[in-house]
Amino acid sequence: MATMTQSDRNPIAKFVRWLQDARRAGIPNYEAMALATASRDGKTSVRFVLLKGVDERGMVFFTDSRSRKGRQLRDNPQASMAFYWQPRGRQVRIEGGVEQVSAADADRYWSGRPRQSQLAASASHQSARLGARTELLERCARLSHMLKGRAIPRPSYWTGFRVRPDAIEFWTHREHRLHRREIYVRLVRGWRCELLQP
Repeated sequence: MATMTQSDRNPIAKFVRWLQDARRAGIPNYEAMALATASRDGKTSVRFVLLKGVDERGMVFFTDSRSRKGRQLRDNPQASMAFYWQPRGRQVRIEGGVEQVSAADADRYWSGRPRQSQLAASASHQSARLGARTELLERCARLSHMLKGRAIPRPSYWTGFRVRPDAIEFWTHREHRLHRREIYVRLVRGWRCELLQP
């Protein structure tokens, strides 16, 4: 078992420190994460999304629940995510169960989005086939005209998901591929931290 300082006993607090350090370092898209999901029959897919919230309950992102990832999260509510911050030489890998955020949380985040982003999310059926890009642009323009001067309501299908971490791994680059790896595994009370070989 790894020796930890008091401040390192909470991996979510440590993750927040690493995230803030990446932001202060000016790393572009520091909040971007690779999100892996799987269908009920185990077929996997991965894509990059943006982290939009983190607290003791977990990590939150928002999406169209009708999208491929939305359907997979509904059918198999487990996910993995990975962050990589170069040139800091750090990555974090997170695994856990997934839950949908409350409607109030989704409304709160939606209301702070730029209007054009709200229009795009309302006009697009994410992951569905598109005959021509002009169809999407025309749909967005019609919606913009129809809602001119009015607030754009959050579509019921646009929501957030929270990954509740069961395991969080911190990876730090070291010379000669002797990288430092620490994995925190959630227990009934608190976390267990162990070192992994690189």
